[in-house]
Amino acid sequence: METLKKYLPDLLVVVVFAIISFAYFFPADTEGRILYRHDASAGRGAGQEQSEYHDRTGKITRWSNSTFSGMPTYQTAPTYKSTSFLQQVIRAYHLWLPENVWYVFAYLLGFYILLRAFDFRQSLAALGSVIWAFSSYFFIIIAAGHIWKVMALAYLPPMIAGVVLSYRGKYLWGFIVTAIFSAFEVAANHVQMTYYFLFVIFFMIIAYLVEAIKQKNLKHFGKATLACAAGALIGIMLNISNLYHTWQYSQESMRGKSELVKKNTANQTNSGLDRDYITQWSYGIDETWTLLVPNTKGGASVPLAANAKAMEKADPNFMQIYQQMGQYWGEQPGTSGPVYVGAFVLMLFILGMFIVRGPMKWALLGATVLSILLSWGRNFMPFTNFFIDYIPMYSKFRTVASILVIAEFTIPLLAMLTLKKIVDEPEILKSKIKFVYISFGLTAGVALLFAIMPNVFFSDFISSSEMQALKSIPAAYIGPLESNLRSIREYIFTSDCWRSFWIIVIGSFFLFLFKSGKLKAQYMIGAITLLCLIDMWQVNKRYLNDDMFVEQSVREQAQPMTETDKQILQDKSLDYRVLNLSTNTFNENETSYYHKSIGGYHAAKLRRYQELIEAYISPEMQKLMPAISTAGGDMTKVSGDSIFPILNMLNAKYFIVPLQGNQTVAIQNPYVYGNAWFVDKVDYVDNANQEIDKVGNIDLRHEAVADSKFKKQLGQSKPQDSTSLVKITSYEPNKLCYDVKSATGGVVVFSEIYYPEWTATVDGKPVELGRANYVLRALNVAPGSHKVVLTFYPKSVDQTETIAYVSYVILLLVVLLTVYIERKKRKKTL
Repeated sequence: METLKKYLPDLLVVVVFAIISFAYFFPADTEGRILYRHDASAGRGAGQEQSEYHDRTGKITRWSNSTFSGMPTYQTAPTYKSTSFLQQVIRAYHLWLPENVWYVFAYLLGFYILLRAFDFRQSLAALGSVIWAFSSYFFIIIAAGHIWKVMALAYLPPMIAGVVLSYRGKYLWGFIVTAIFSAFEVAANHVQMTYYFLFVIFFMIIAYLVEAIKQKNLKHFGKATLACAAGALIGIMLNISNLYHTWQYSQESMRGKSELVKKNTANQTNSGLDRDYITQWSYGIDETWTLLVPNTKGGASVPLAANAKAMEKADPNFMQIYQQMGQYWGEQPGTSGPVYVGAFVLMLFILGMFIVRGPMKWALLGATVLSILLSWGRNFMPFTNFFIDYIPMYSKFRTVASILVIAEFTIPLLAMLTLKKIVDEPEILKSKIKFVYISFGLTAGVALLFAIMPNVFFSDFISSSEMQALKSIPAAYIGPLESNLRSIREYIFTSDCWRSFWIIVIGSFFLFLFKSGKLKAQYMIGAITLLCLIDMWQVNKRYLNDDMFVEQSVREQAQPMTETDKQILQDKSLDYRVLNLSTNTFNENETSYYHKSIGGYHAAKLRRYQELIEAYISPEMQKLMPAISTAGGDMTKVSGDSIFPILNMLNAKYFIVPLQGNQTVAIQNPYVYGNAWFVDKVDYVDNANQEIDKVGNIDLRHEAVADSKFKKQLGQSKPQDSTSLVKITSYEPNKLCYDVKSATGGVVVFSEIYYPEWTATVDGKPVELGRANYVLRALNVAPGSHKVVLTFYPKSVDQTETIAYVSYVILLLVVLLTVYIERKKRKKTL
């Protein structure tokens, strides 16, 4: 009973969090409607083959041929038996709440655990949870379907809570909390978000070290650090299967170092992605003001005409143009919305720089500044280049603007440390009142100046790409159009400036009421909670609202089978591929829902395949469409072997071609090489540059090129005669069987993507696979008839699973030990 009384306020807060989470999605969550997310729908396409395989066999395949001619499922569907129990624990942590609802609930609960670890009272911890959880970016990624990112961000605050508990001297609890939420975090499988928060943890640990040095208590610091490290290690080991295979895959993916020596060496990094690719989505320097004013750059890249308020100032003559122009006018290629932390929250953060004492303040400030500078990417290239070249792993990640998640954590945390200081020491508002005025001026004052004089601070309201596009409009219309467009966007911006100004004024008014003794602490906390919730709720509803929810049946039918799909699926051959020319081939997974696609979408596709796309597949696609059009769809009139030999090599048996009226048609490719073929000759080269160049300069039907390191596996081939045959007899995504026949023997090239852990047997005896034609598997077989089997059953999965199970046992023993010690302490106090 005493224990229940002690934790009752916390339980009530958890209930309130659940209510808030349900309320945000009302009435969709009570009507059974669901959020349709394009990214999630596309993801189902990529995972369809492995899903069907599991339904049919009850087994898990680690390889799928659905996208990019084949790739491991380590990143698209990371499923391991050792994590099944962990997933059950995670669901219990979410209280088994419905989809979408539990995302917000996990945001709220995670930050609450962190603030309670900092020893915040329940009401302040609840307020901090609201202002962190409702940061705009966190709702934008829900709408976009970036659910792994949602989970990763939700579990980071409670993981850091374990660090806080450790350095507060609660070593065992710190170990347990760190271990559990590190396990949650790694299971979320979004390495980029986890990596970014390592900077936060690093800054915080430095703050604890400075404090330990000041207090001459390095022994405590050492124990706490050991507890954190041990907890993190257990969390990692529980997910070692996923982590190891993600690491292994990264070596072969775009995130790893290219073997090609490129001409544009300035753009190439020592390891990882190219600089242009890393910084493609860079936050504008002036765009950073979205932290204070969400519509600093207009919001999301959705049609301007969709903004009813803005259209009140629109010239009716330009409405058709406004249907095509976006609300966003920044320099990013596009955006789903801004990073907004709350106007009054930002004021509290700035106030905290003046009144909060101790190294933790400087740690949070340092992390904030670092986050903002790195988010500028190509707009602050010297600093970005330093991190790309010298900070481990930084070059592995793209979309640098997303590092603002650090600021979205540190700003609310320092804001809450500020409020805690004010509540615990009310007299500070009187003795430090000038800093309140300064903070007010730096936030509300700036918002007011922006509202009154927008053109003084912002040079234009039209992006450079839009200016370029407007040049196509007749000269007589350009002037009036630009003038009207600027006035619309100024109105969008200044309206939000006034909004932020009044939010800060109201919040400051609550502070002054508390200072004068007219408002008690608990009422001030409640009033600020309501103010921040209303403020951020309204902004988030711009990007995640009820209109985006659809009936369940809509998502279930999100990938309907078209007549073109039906036409292709009449072909009952075991294995062939489809190239979809009617869509953005390398930015969609819908084709993969029914077919094995040449294209697809994944942020970290296999590096060599990406290089093949750039060097050959894309150029061949550009030649293919005009050739099909010129031939009137008659492929016998198209010179297939000269126009698209790489597509033939990849077994692209069907092309989906667009027609008028959003219709498509499937055209069969008669030049395709098939599932596998003998070659007469293998040319060996010394490096990747020679290999990829040679691919485009030989007859791939009769000749192959391979790196000299595969000479032992492949040897030499011999000229083949008409009796040579390779026929696929059985297909599973992770097991391919062939009948092979040749009078002379030689090298067989398979139209299957090479990956290190694929194995092969010939007549049941293991043989080594080689790599040919830059991306394909190849094998040398002796004369005669043979049974060849290619399989993908990585032994490393069993090895890493064993490590994970041992880690479960260790964690369980520590939990039992902690419970025993706590009970012993309680008995002594009675």
